[in-house]
Amino acid sequence: MSDLAKTVKSAPPVHQWTPRALYIHIPFCTNKCFYCDFNSYVAAGQPIDAYLDALENEMKLTVEELPPTVIDTVFVGGGTPTVLTPPQMTRFLQSVKKYFPLAENVEFTMEANPGTTDLEKLRAMKEGGVNRISFGAQTFDDGLLATIGRIHAAQDVIQSIANAKEAGFTNLSIDLMFGLPNQTLQQLKDSVTKALELDLPHYSLYGLKVEENTLFHRLYQRDELPLPEEDDELAMYEHLMERLGAAGYRHYEISNFAKPGYESQHNRTYWHNEPYYGLGAGAHGYALGMRHINIKGVQPYIDSANKKLPRLEENAVSIEEAMGDFMMVGLRLQEGVTQESFGRQFVGANLEATFGAALSKMCSQGLLEKVEQPAGYRLTAKGILFGNDVFGAFV
Repeated sequence: MSDLAKTVKSAPPVHQWTPRALYIHIPFCTNKCFYCDFNSYVAAGQPIDAYLDALENEMKLTVEELPPTVIDTVFVGGGTPTVLTPPQMTRFLQSVKKYFPLAENVEFTMEANPGTTDLEKLRAMKEGGVNRISFGAQTFDDGLLATIGRIHAAQDVIQSIANAKEAGFTNLSIDLMFGLPNQTLQQLKDSVTKALELDLPHYSLYGLKVEENTLFHRLYQRDELPLPEEDDELAMYEHLMERLGAAGYRHYEISNFAKPGYESQHNRTYWHNEPYYGLGAGAHGYALGMRHINIKGVQPYIDSANKKLPRLEENAVSIEEAMGDFMMVGLRLQEGVTQESFGRQFVGANLEATFGAALSKMCSQGLLEKVEQPAGYRLTAKGILFGNDVFGAFV
């Protein structure tokens, strides 16, 4: 019997608490990007106001079933939430505050696409309580933007950031992607230079993943997607780490860099495997040992959420699965996982008694290292480059 199986057989209960994080999904976009497999739909012709009605009813039903104490972080994703008009945005944000008690120092993030954020909309967001914006820049190369199906230009990113600052936002982040079709290391270097010139407090940097049900996947299957070689993609990632580190940004999570105090607090909820409310079409939630996925289609979601909680699936999470999840997401963080947090979440459980064999193997391969204070484990410099190998050991 494995270490984990022995531990789980007589495992203590999972510590359960009411979520203090809230995710809300707005599934509408101006267009569908070629790499995107998120639950999103082109906004033209969609019943957006009816969706907001149904979303508000889901909020009402959610707090009736699981009353919140206080919400420390809110994240509105999509889709592109900023396709909402200023009146729709105001209405939506008012409904959030109506049903969820927000902490005085709440981190309230909204995703935005460059070109969909004029001053009027940004001011409606600010007045509605949003205090952090994450822009999907992806690259500052206009040719690559067209290749991946983005409809904005590099200049739109610069203008959107300027608009956000004029509206009073100071906590801003942008996403950059690497490993794009035909992307060269020099193109990436140029994009990083332009990104750093914006002097933002946070940057998220993601390698392209070819997901099913996307145009890129169909092209890949036909051998028509000219991706960089693996060594070139690795060189891009190493360049990102070097440049952002030299510019004073802390590499606090595998894909994220921040100035001190600007780390994403909402995403830390996921990386710590803590509970969160998940509302909207296709949204995932995790609370009281249960995970759920909402109905995905816009009209089916509307029809369901107007009557009851719009669940597509609900599943109990076993202690074994929760422990594996804890390791996979926690090791993404620079500080890694600690015995203290493991014992708190799995009341009294011991990290090494549970995962001794996997931890020993990863350490012997130079992918993990043991930390004495606080006691735990984290990725090595080599482990950061081969994180998926490490995470897979805890599935």
